[in-house]
Amino acid sequence: MDRNIVYPGSIPLDTDLLNINRNAMVALGVLAQATLGSTTVVDGLSVSPTSPAGLQVTVGPGSITQLTSVDQNAYGSLAADVTDSLVKLGINLGSTNFTLAAPTTTGQSIAYLLEAAFLESDTSPVVLPYYNAANPAVPYLGPGNAGTAQNTQRIQRVQFQLKAGVPAVTGTQILPSTDAGWSGLAMITVSYGQTQITASNIAALPTAPVIPFKLPTLRPGFSQLQSFTSSGTFVVPSAVTRLRVTVIGGGGGGGSNTAAPAGGGGSGGSSLSILTGLTPGTSIPVTVGAGGNPSAGASGGVGGTSSFGTYVSATGGSGGGGGSSYAPMPGGAGGYGVGGQVNYSGSYGTDCVLSSARGGDGGGPGAGRGTTGALTAIPGQGYGGGGGGNGSNNTSGAGTGALGGAGASGIVIVEY
Repeated sequence: MDRNIVYPGSIPLDTDLLNINRNAMVALGVLAQATLGSTTVVDGLSVSPTSPAGLQVTVGPGSITQLTSVDQNAYGSLAADVTDSLVKLGINLGSTNFTLAAPTTTGQSIAYLLEAAFLESDTSPVVLPYYNAANPAVPYLGPGNAGTAQNTQRIQRVQFQLKAGVPAVTGTQILPSTDAGWSGLAMITVSYGQTQITASNIAALPTAPVIPFKLPTLRPGFSQLQSFTSSGTFVVPSAVTRLRVTVIGGGGGGGSNTAAPAGGGGSGGSSLSILTGLTPGTSIPVTVGAGGNPSAGASGGVGGTSSFGTYVSATGGSGGGGGSSYAPMPGGAGGYGVGGQVNYSGSYGTDCVLSSARGGDGGGPGAGRGTTGALTAIPGQGYGGGGGGNGSNNTSGAGTGALGGAGASGIVIVEY
Protein backbone atom coordinates (compact mmCIF):
# COMPACT_ATOMS: atom_id res chain seq x y z
CA MET A 1 0.00 0.00 0.00
CA ASP A 2 1.33 3.45 -0.91
CA ARG A 3 2.12 5.88 1.93
CA ASN A 4 2.70 9.61 1.97
CA ILE A 5 5.90 11.17 3.30
CA VAL A 6 5.81 14.47 5.20
CA TYR A 7 8.65 16.52 6.70
CA PRO A 8 8.95 18.75 9.78
CA GLY A 9 8.35 22.36 8.90
CA SER A 10 6.87 21.68 5.49
CA ILE A 11 3.58 23.33 4.59
CA PRO A 12 0.82 20.67 4.70
CA LEU A 13 -1.20 20.22 1.53
CA ASP A 14 -4.76 19.08 1.12
CA THR A 15 -3.50 16.34 -1.20
CA ASP A 16 -1.54 14.83 1.70
CA LEU A 17 -4.80 13.81 3.41
CA LEU A 18 -6.63 13.04 0.19
CA ASN A 19 -3.92 10.66 -0.99
CA ILE A 20 -3.90 8.91 2.39
CA ASN A 21 -7.62 8.23 2.00
CA ARG A 22 -7.34 7.16 -1.62
CA ASN A 23 -4.34 4.90 -0.96
CA ALA A 24 -6.16 3.17 1.90
CA MET A 25 -9.24 2.67 -0.29
CA VAL A 26 -7.15 1.22 -3.12
CA ALA A 27 -5.37 -1.18 -0.78
CA LEU A 28 -8.65 -2.44 0.70
CA GLY A 29 -10.16 -2.77 -2.76
CA VAL A 30 -7.25 -4.85 -4.05
CA LEU A 31 -7.44 -7.05 -0.94
CA ALA A 32 -11.19 -7.51 -1.45
CA GLN A 33 -10.62 -8.50 -5.06
CA ALA A 34 -7.90 -10.97 -4.04
CA THR A 35 -10.27 -12.70 -1.62
CA LEU A 36 -13.72 -12.26 -3.18
CA GLY A 37 -12.90 -11.82 -6.87
CA SER A 38 -14.03 -9.04 -9.16
CA THR A 39 -17.68 -10.10 -9.43
CA THR A 40 -20.30 -8.45 -7.24
CA VAL A 41 -20.68 -10.01 -3.79
CA VAL A 42 -23.38 -9.26 -1.21
CA ASP A 43 -23.21 -9.90 2.53
CA GLY A 44 -26.27 -9.47 4.73
CA LEU A 45 -29.01 -7.25 3.22
CA SER A 46 -31.66 -9.80 4.18
CA VAL A 47 -35.25 -8.93 3.25
CA SER A 48 -37.98 -9.47 5.85
CA PRO A 49 -41.46 -8.24 6.80
CA THR A 50 -41.76 -5.22 9.06
CA SER A 51 -42.99 -5.53 12.63
CA PRO A 52 -45.83 -4.87 13.09
CA ALA A 53 -46.67 -6.36 9.74
CA GLY A 54 -48.04 -4.19 6.93
CA LEU A 55 -47.39 -3.71 3.24
CA GLN A 56 -43.76 -2.97 3.95
CA VAL A 57 -40.50 -4.90 3.90
CA THR A 58 -37.19 -4.19 5.61
CA VAL A 59 -33.75 -4.64 4.08
CA GLY A 60 -31.30 -5.33 6.87
CA PRO A 61 -27.75 -4.02 7.29
CA GLY A 62 -25.03 -5.40 5.05
CA SER A 63 -22.57 -4.63 2.31
CA ILE A 64 -21.87 -5.01 -1.39
CA THR A 65 -18.55 -5.22 -3.23
CA GLN A 66 -18.65 -4.15 -6.85
CA LEU A 67 -16.05 -3.45 -9.53
CA THR A 68 -15.95 0.18 -10.64
CA SER A 69 -13.41 2.92 -11.34
CA VAL A 70 -11.12 4.41 -8.67
CA ASP A 71 -12.88 7.80 -8.76
CA GLN A 72 -15.59 8.77 -11.23
CA ASN A 73 -15.29 12.43 -10.18
CA ALA A 74 -12.51 14.63 -8.88
CA TYR A 75 -11.72 13.93 -5.24
CA GLY A 76 -10.97 17.32 -3.79
CA SER A 77 -7.80 18.46 -5.54
CA LEU A 78 -7.14 14.98 -6.91
CA ALA A 79 -8.26 14.42 -10.48
CA ALA A 80 -10.84 11.78 -11.34
CA ASP A 81 -9.44 8.34 -12.18
CA VAL A 82 -11.79 6.48 -14.52
CA THR A 83 -9.02 4.46 -16.17
CA ASP A 84 -8.09 2.17 -13.29
CA SER A 85 -10.59 -0.40 -12.02
CA LEU A 86 -11.11 -1.14 -8.33
CA VAL A 87 -13.40 -3.29 -6.21
CA LYS A 88 -15.21 -0.95 -3.83
CA LEU A 89 -17.17 -1.74 -0.69
CA GLY A 90 -20.54 -0.16 0.01
CA ILE A 91 -21.72 -0.49 3.63
CA ASN A 92 -25.16 0.08 5.15
CA LEU A 93 -25.15 -0.04 8.95
CA GLY A 94 -28.88 0.60 9.22
CA SER A 95 -32.06 -0.88 7.74
CA THR A 96 -34.04 0.41 4.77
CA ASN A 97 -37.84 0.13 4.46
CA PHE A 98 -39.99 -0.11 1.34
CA THR A 99 -43.76 0.15 0.95
CA LEU A 100 -45.51 -1.99 -1.65
CA ALA A 101 -48.98 -1.82 -3.17
CA ALA A 102 -51.42 -4.65 -3.82
CA PRO A 103 -53.11 -5.06 -7.23
CA THR A 104 -56.50 -3.39 -7.57
CA THR A 105 -58.12 -6.20 -9.58
CA THR A 106 -59.65 -9.31 -8.00
CA GLY A 107 -57.66 -12.52 -8.57
CA GLN A 108 -54.44 -10.78 -9.55
CA SER A 109 -50.98 -10.74 -7.99
CA ILE A 110 -47.87 -8.70 -8.63
CA ALA A 111 -44.21 -9.63 -8.29
CA TYR A 112 -41.76 -6.99 -7.06
CA LEU A 113 -38.01 -7.20 -7.62
CA LEU A 114 -35.71 -5.75 -4.99
CA GLU A 115 -32.26 -5.06 -6.43
CA ALA A 116 -29.08 -3.53 -5.06
CA ALA A 117 -26.00 -1.75 -6.39
CA PHE A 118 -22.93 0.10 -5.13
CA LEU A 119 -23.40 3.84 -4.63
CA GLU A 120 -20.71 6.48 -4.10
CA SER A 121 -21.71 10.07 -3.45
CA ASP A 122 -20.39 13.31 -1.97
CA THR A 123 -22.36 14.62 0.98
CA SER A 124 -22.32 16.52 4.32
CA PRO A 125 -22.03 20.06 2.88
CA VAL A 126 -20.53 22.60 5.27
CA VAL A 127 -19.49 26.25 4.88
CA LEU A 128 -15.79 25.83 5.67
CA PRO A 129 -13.50 28.50 7.14
CA TYR A 130 -10.67 29.59 4.82
CA TYR A 131 -7.47 31.42 5.66
CA ASN A 132 -7.73 35.20 5.25
CA ALA A 133 -4.26 36.59 4.55
CA ALA A 134 -5.50 40.17 5.02
CA ASN A 135 -6.83 39.45 8.49
CA PRO A 136 -5.87 35.97 9.76
CA ALA A 137 -8.05 36.44 12.86
CA VAL A 138 -11.19 36.59 10.71
CA PRO A 139 -11.38 33.58 8.34
CA TYR A 140 -13.21 33.65 5.06
CA LEU A 141 -16.51 31.76 5.00
CA GLY A 142 -16.23 29.37 2.09
CA PRO A 143 -13.91 29.72 -0.92
CA GLY A 144 -13.35 33.39 -1.79
CA ASN A 145 -15.54 34.32 1.21
CA ALA A 146 -18.57 33.47 -0.94
CA GLY A 147 -20.30 31.50 1.84
CA THR A 148 -20.60 28.47 -0.44
CA ALA A 149 -21.16 25.14 1.29
CA GLN A 150 -18.85 22.30 0.20
CA ASN A 151 -19.26 18.54 0.57
CA THR A 152 -16.99 17.13 3.26
CA GLN A 153 -17.53 13.37 2.83
CA ARG A 154 -17.39 10.89 -0.05
CA ILE A 155 -19.48 7.98 1.18
CA GLN A 156 -19.86 4.43 -0.16
CA ARG A 157 -23.23 2.80 0.43
CA VAL A 158 -25.64 0.19 -0.90
CA GLN A 159 -28.48 1.64 -2.95
CA PHE A 160 -31.74 -0.23 -3.52
CA GLN A 161 -34.43 -0.19 -6.16
CA LEU A 162 -37.89 -1.76 -5.97
CA LYS A 163 -39.29 -2.68 -9.40
CA ALA A 164 -42.93 -3.57 -9.78
CA GLY A 165 -43.96 -6.20 -12.28
CA VAL A 166 -47.18 -6.16 -14.26
CA PRO A 167 -50.25 -7.33 -12.28
CA ALA A 168 -51.51 -10.64 -13.64
CA VAL A 169 -53.74 -13.55 -12.71
CA THR A 170 -52.30 -15.13 -9.58
CA GLY A 171 -49.75 -17.75 -10.57
CA THR A 172 -48.91 -16.11 -13.89
CA GLN A 173 -47.25 -12.93 -12.58
CA ILE A 174 -43.74 -12.37 -13.95
CA LEU A 175 -40.77 -11.00 -12.04
CA PRO A 176 -39.19 -7.92 -13.70
CA SER A 177 -35.69 -8.35 -15.10
CA THR A 178 -32.67 -7.12 -13.17
CA ASP A 179 -31.20 -3.87 -14.48
CA ALA A 180 -27.65 -3.68 -15.80
CA GLY A 181 -25.20 -2.86 -13.02
CA TRP A 182 -27.64 -4.03 -10.36
CA SER A 183 -27.99 -7.34 -8.50
CA GLY A 184 -31.39 -8.88 -7.76
CA LEU A 185 -31.84 -9.80 -4.09
CA ALA A 186 -35.42 -10.94 -3.57
CA MET A 187 -38.87 -11.36 -5.06
CA ILE A 188 -41.87 -10.09 -3.06
CA THR A 189 -45.30 -11.27 -4.19
CA VAL A 190 -48.42 -9.30 -3.22
CA SER A 191 -51.98 -10.40 -4.03
CA TYR A 192 -55.24 -8.51 -4.38
CA GLY A 193 -56.73 -7.51 -1.04
CA GLN A 194 -53.53 -8.30 0.86
CA THR A 195 -52.82 -5.95 3.77
CA GLN A 196 -49.79 -7.63 5.33
CA ILE A 197 -46.59 -9.05 3.92
CA THR A 198 -45.35 -12.20 5.64
CA ALA A 199 -42.19 -14.26 5.24
CA SER A 200 -44.04 -16.57 2.83
CA ASN A 201 -44.40 -13.66 0.38
CA ILE A 202 -40.63 -13.07 0.24
CA ALA A 203 -38.28 -15.33 -1.71
CA ALA A 204 -34.54 -14.78 -1.93
CA LEU A 205 -33.38 -15.04 -5.55
CA PRO A 206 -31.09 -18.02 -6.17
CA THR A 207 -29.04 -15.78 -8.47
CA ALA A 208 -28.40 -13.22 -5.71
CA PRO A 209 -24.60 -12.92 -5.30
CA VAL A 210 -24.73 -13.59 -1.57
CA ILE A 211 -21.40 -14.73 -0.15
CA PRO A 212 -21.99 -18.44 0.58
CA PHE A 213 -19.36 -18.97 3.27
CA LYS A 214 -17.56 -17.09 6.02
CA LEU A 215 -13.94 -17.88 6.85
CA PRO A 216 -14.62 -19.64 10.20
CA THR A 217 -16.86 -22.19 8.44
CA LEU A 218 -14.95 -22.46 5.17
CA ARG A 219 -13.25 -25.75 4.41
CA PRO A 220 -10.88 -26.36 1.49
CA GLY A 221 -12.36 -27.61 -1.76
CA PHE A 222 -15.99 -28.72 -1.88
CA SER A 223 -17.61 -28.48 1.55
CA GLN A 224 -21.26 -29.41 0.99
CA LEU A 225 -22.63 -32.73 -0.25
CA GLN A 226 -26.03 -33.84 -1.52
CA SER A 227 -26.65 -37.44 -2.51
CA PHE A 228 -29.48 -38.87 -4.63
CA THR A 229 -30.53 -42.47 -4.10
CA SER A 230 -33.62 -41.94 -6.22
CA SER A 231 -34.28 -39.69 -9.20
CA GLY A 232 -34.97 -36.02 -8.57
CA THR A 233 -33.79 -32.49 -9.35
CA PHE A 234 -30.72 -30.58 -8.18
CA VAL A 235 -31.01 -26.79 -7.98
CA VAL A 236 -27.65 -25.01 -8.18
CA PRO A 237 -27.39 -23.11 -4.87
CA SER A 238 -26.97 -19.36 -4.59
CA ALA A 239 -23.46 -18.12 -5.40
CA VAL A 240 -22.36 -21.60 -6.53
CA THR A 241 -20.95 -21.94 -10.06
CA ARG A 242 -18.94 -25.19 -9.82
CA LEU A 243 -19.80 -28.71 -8.72
CA ARG A 244 -18.13 -32.07 -8.35
CA VAL A 245 -20.41 -34.89 -9.45
CA THR A 246 -20.03 -38.65 -8.99
CA VAL A 247 -22.43 -40.92 -10.86
CA ILE A 248 -22.78 -44.72 -10.43
CA GLY A 249 -25.09 -46.85 -12.56
CA GLY A 250 -27.28 -49.66 -11.26
CA GLY A 251 -25.92 -53.18 -10.84
CA GLY A 252 -27.02 -56.01 -13.11
CA GLY A 253 -29.30 -58.70 -11.73
CA GLY A 254 -27.96 -62.18 -11.00
CA GLY A 255 -28.90 -64.95 -13.45
CA SER A 256 -31.50 -67.59 -12.71
CA ASN A 257 -31.16 -71.16 -14.07
CA THR A 258 -33.84 -73.75 -13.41
CA ALA A 259 -31.49 -76.69 -13.95
CA ALA A 260 -28.08 -75.46 -12.84
CA PRO A 261 -26.23 -72.55 -11.20
CA ALA A 262 -26.21 -69.14 -12.92
CA GLY A 263 -23.78 -66.23 -13.47
CA GLY A 264 -23.46 -63.10 -11.34
CA GLY A 265 -24.53 -59.65 -12.55
CA GLY A 266 -21.99 -57.00 -13.56
CA SER A 267 -21.59 -53.82 -11.53
CA GLY A 268 -22.63 -50.38 -12.73
CA GLY A 269 -20.11 -48.05 -14.33
CA SER A 270 -19.14 -44.78 -12.70
CA SER A 271 -18.00 -41.33 -13.70
CA LEU A 272 -16.47 -38.36 -11.87
CA SER A 273 -16.53 -34.79 -13.18
CA ILE A 274 -16.01 -31.22 -12.00
CA LEU A 275 -18.50 -28.88 -13.68
CA THR A 276 -17.83 -25.15 -13.95
CA GLY A 277 -19.61 -22.08 -15.29
CA LEU A 278 -22.99 -23.04 -13.83
CA THR A 279 -25.73 -20.51 -13.13
CA PRO A 280 -27.19 -20.36 -9.60
CA GLY A 281 -30.85 -21.31 -9.55
CA THR A 282 -30.58 -23.66 -12.54
CA SER A 283 -32.55 -26.92 -12.14
CA ILE A 284 -30.68 -30.02 -13.27
CA PRO A 285 -32.52 -33.36 -13.59
CA VAL A 286 -30.95 -36.28 -11.74
CA THR A 287 -31.61 -39.88 -12.75
CA VAL A 288 -30.63 -42.80 -10.51
CA GLY A 289 -30.47 -46.16 -12.28
CA ALA A 290 -32.34 -49.02 -10.66
CA GLY A 291 -30.71 -52.38 -10.10
CA GLY A 292 -31.52 -55.15 -12.56
CA ASN A 293 -34.12 -57.67 -11.37
CA PRO A 294 -33.80 -61.47 -11.56
CA SER A 295 -36.25 -63.45 -13.65
CA ALA A 296 -36.93 -67.17 -13.23
CA GLY A 297 -35.20 -69.25 -15.88
CA ALA A 298 -33.54 -66.26 -17.55
CA SER A 299 -30.58 -63.94 -17.46
CA GLY A 300 -30.69 -61.14 -14.92
CA GLY A 301 -32.01 -57.73 -15.87
CA VAL A 302 -29.71 -54.90 -16.94
CA GLY A 303 -29.06 -52.15 -14.37
CA GLY A 304 -30.39 -48.69 -15.17
CA THR A 305 -28.32 -45.70 -16.28
CA SER A 306 -27.63 -42.92 -13.76
CA SER A 307 -27.09 -39.37 -14.98
CA PHE A 308 -26.67 -35.76 -13.91
CA GLY A 309 -28.45 -33.70 -16.55
CA THR A 310 -26.64 -33.99 -19.87
CA TYR A 311 -23.26 -33.49 -18.24
CA VAL A 312 -22.28 -36.96 -17.08
CA SER A 313 -23.78 -40.47 -16.90
CA ALA A 314 -22.97 -44.11 -16.12
CA THR A 315 -24.65 -47.17 -17.58
CA GLY A 316 -25.78 -50.13 -15.53
CA GLY A 317 -24.20 -53.55 -15.38
CA SER A 318 -25.45 -56.44 -17.54
CA GLY A 319 -27.32 -59.32 -15.97
CA GLY A 320 -25.67 -62.64 -15.21
CA GLY A 321 -26.36 -65.56 -17.55
CA GLY A 322 -29.31 -67.84 -16.79
CA GLY A 323 -31.76 -70.19 -18.49
CA SER A 324 -32.93 -73.77 -18.23
CA SER A 325 -30.02 -75.91 -19.48
CA TYR A 326 -27.10 -77.55 -17.76
CA ALA A 327 -24.36 -75.38 -19.21
CA PRO A 328 -21.81 -72.82 -17.95
CA MET A 329 -23.46 -69.46 -17.35
CA PRO A 330 -21.24 -66.39 -17.72
CA GLY A 331 -21.14 -63.38 -15.44
CA GLY A 332 -22.56 -60.12 -16.77
CA ALA A 333 -20.38 -57.30 -18.08
CA GLY A 334 -19.94 -54.10 -16.10
CA GLY A 335 -21.38 -50.74 -17.16
CA TYR A 336 -19.27 -47.74 -18.13
CA GLY A 337 -19.00 -44.02 -17.38
CA VAL A 338 -19.68 -41.34 -20.00
CA GLY A 339 -18.78 -37.65 -20.15
CA GLY A 340 -16.70 -37.39 -17.00
CA GLN A 341 -13.13 -36.34 -16.53
CA VAL A 342 -12.60 -39.80 -15.02
CA ASN A 343 -14.73 -42.66 -16.34
CA TYR A 344 -14.68 -46.14 -14.79
CA SER A 345 -15.94 -49.44 -16.16
CA GLY A 346 -17.80 -51.68 -13.77
CA SER A 347 -16.58 -55.16 -12.81
CA TYR A 348 -17.74 -58.34 -14.50
CA GLY A 349 -19.84 -60.73 -12.49
CA THR A 350 -18.18 -64.15 -12.11
CA ASP A 351 -19.20 -67.26 -14.02
CA CYS A 352 -21.06 -70.07 -12.29
CA VAL A 353 -19.17 -73.18 -11.20
CA LEU A 354 -20.96 -76.29 -12.49
CA SER A 355 -18.81 -78.74 -10.60
CA SER A 356 -19.86 -77.34 -7.25
CA ALA A 357 -23.36 -76.22 -8.29
CA ARG A 358 -22.42 -72.70 -7.17
CA GLY A 359 -23.73 -69.50 -8.68
CA GLY A 360 -21.37 -66.69 -9.71
CA ASP A 361 -20.79 -63.65 -7.51
CA GLY A 362 -21.91 -60.21 -8.60
CA GLY A 363 -19.35 -57.64 -9.75
CA GLY A 364 -18.07 -54.57 -7.94
CA PRO A 365 -17.75 -53.37 -4.35
CA GLY A 366 -20.78 -54.32 -2.33
CA ALA A 367 -21.68 -57.06 -4.79
CA GLY A 368 -24.14 -59.83 -4.08
CA ARG A 369 -22.88 -63.39 -3.56
CA GLY A 370 -23.77 -66.50 -5.50
CA THR A 371 -25.27 -69.40 -3.58
CA THR A 372 -24.54 -73.12 -3.39
CA GLY A 373 -27.59 -75.33 -3.41
CA ALA A 374 -31.08 -74.39 -4.42
CA LEU A 375 -31.02 -71.10 -2.57
CA THR A 376 -31.96 -67.64 -3.71
CA ALA A 377 -28.79 -65.69 -4.40
CA ILE A 378 -27.70 -62.67 -2.38
CA PRO A 379 -28.64 -59.32 -3.99
CA GLY A 380 -26.21 -56.46 -4.49
CA GLN A 381 -25.44 -54.72 -1.21
CA GLY A 382 -23.63 -51.51 -2.22
CA TYR A 383 -24.48 -48.83 -4.79
CA GLY A 384 -24.10 -50.31 -8.27
CA GLY A 385 -23.20 -53.80 -7.02
CA GLY A 386 -24.24 -56.75 -9.19
CA GLY A 387 -26.55 -59.45 -7.85
CA GLY A 388 -25.33 -62.99 -7.25
CA GLY A 389 -26.31 -65.96 -9.46
CA ASN A 390 -28.44 -68.77 -8.09
CA GLY A 391 -27.07 -72.11 -7.03
CA SER A 392 -28.34 -75.62 -7.70
CA ASN A 393 -29.00 -78.64 -5.50
CA ASN A 394 -27.32 -81.07 -7.93
CA THR A 395 -24.06 -81.04 -9.91
CA SER A 396 -25.22 -83.39 -12.68
CA GLY A 397 -27.80 -81.22 -14.34
CA ALA A 398 -30.73 -83.02 -12.81
CA GLY A 399 -31.12 -80.52 -10.01
CA THR A 400 -33.31 -77.52 -9.40
CA GLY A 401 -32.05 -73.95 -9.50
CA ALA A 402 -33.34 -71.02 -7.50
CA LEU A 403 -33.70 -67.31 -8.25
CA GLY A 404 -30.75 -64.95 -8.73
CA GLY A 405 -30.20 -61.85 -6.59
CA ALA A 406 -31.21 -58.33 -7.67
CA GLY A 407 -28.62 -55.76 -8.56
CA ALA A 408 -28.22 -52.72 -6.29
CA SER A 409 -29.41 -49.32 -7.47
CA GLY A 410 -26.94 -46.59 -8.41
CA ILE A 411 -26.33 -43.23 -6.79
CA VAL A 412 -25.54 -39.64 -7.78
CA ILE A 413 -23.40 -37.53 -5.42
CA VAL A 414 -23.12 -33.75 -5.83
CA GLU A 415 -20.51 -31.72 -3.95
CA TYR A 416 -20.20 -27.94 -3.94
